[in-house]
Amino acid sequence: MRSLVRIISLQTAALLFGAGFVAIGVLGFVPGITTDYDTMTFAGHDSEARVLGLFQVNVLHSLVHLLFGVAGLAAARSRDASRLYLVGGGALYLLLWIYGVAIDLDGSANFVALNEAVNWLHLLTVVGMVGGGVLLSRTPPRPDAVATEG
Repeated sequence: MRSLVRIISLQTAALLFGAGFVAIGVLGFVPGITTDYDTMTFAGHDSEARVLGLFQVNVLHSLVHLLFGVAGLAAARSRDASRLYLVGGGALYLLLWIYGVAIDLDGSANFVALNEAVNWLHLLTVVGMVGGGVLLSRTPPRPDAVATEG
């Protein structure tokens, strides 16, 4: 684990998460990658569209991923912003996970198109983002990243 912490900086982690969210957001709009694409709605649980046939999405869900990803790419420009993105964003995903397990997934409260697979992915996202943000902020900045500290 220590060697991984030496290789990945806070900024690299924010960049990777940001790029991942952008990719997931884009994939939500790609027929074939997203199954039952023709059933996609703007918002609500009625969408049967699923990224990779597993993760339920609607237009709003994919747009949120795109915006959250762009925020990660922007945050990667500084160590402090990267920490905030990882830990704060992970906290937001924790709230989203709690929301997802608390609501009726077939009810009107499910406006983001959550399903069990999405809920589990959100929990893994929390662990990755918060864990990465906390662990990586404990290490001093890498010498090659000092110029972008802030």
